[in-house]
Amino acid sequence: MSRTASFVLALLLAAAPALAQTWQIDPAHSRAMFTVRHLTIADIRGDFGAVTGTVEYDGKDLTKAKVTATIDVNSITTRVAARDEHLKTDDFFDVKNHPTMKFVSTSITPKGNGRYDLTGDLTIRGVTRRVALEMTAPAGPVTVRGDTRLGASASGTINRKDFGIKYHELLDNGGLAVADNVLIQLDVEVIQQKAATSSN
Repeated sequence: MSRTASFVLALLLAAAPALAQTWQIDPAHSRAMFTVRHLTIADIRGDFGAVTGTVEYDGKDLTKAKVTATIDVNSITTRVAARDEHLKTDDFFDVKNHPTMKFVSTSITPKGNGRYDLTGDLTIRGVTRRVALEMTAPAGPVTVRGDTRLGASASGTINRKDFGIKYHELLDNGGLAVADNVLIQLDVEVIQQKAATSSN
């Protein structure tokens, strides 16, 4: 190959976009959480431990990454069994008819200082709404026992009534037993999926 051809090939390779890689959400090291005001005086926190999904990411340009996460609502825990069962009823998540929640990203935009705006479609109780979360830059990668991993967090506030969660109990002071606004947070650890190898 001539020197000119080699130079042109090198330029083409440098200009070629990096291919997205699939990273699998590790349920053992990921969780979705929420915080909501109770009786206008205290915060109640809940945790969904069963988070699955994928991230399509080339390891370089986070703005081109694609996040898909599914949450098993049956995994909810607020550390009070009776409350957990109530949250699974039609008053709240209606687990019988809507056993999962889902988030699918639509855009990731840098906002400086290692922060990003993560926008996507969140589905709860079969209702899908566009939401905006603030995400930290991924930590890693690190390789442990042959697995390459990344970690990241995202959080934001939603109005539960936008998703059909309309439980409404008024207090004597006019406040709500359960506030409308809910802080949500997603902490995930993802594992890079190894490329399939041919047996030929």
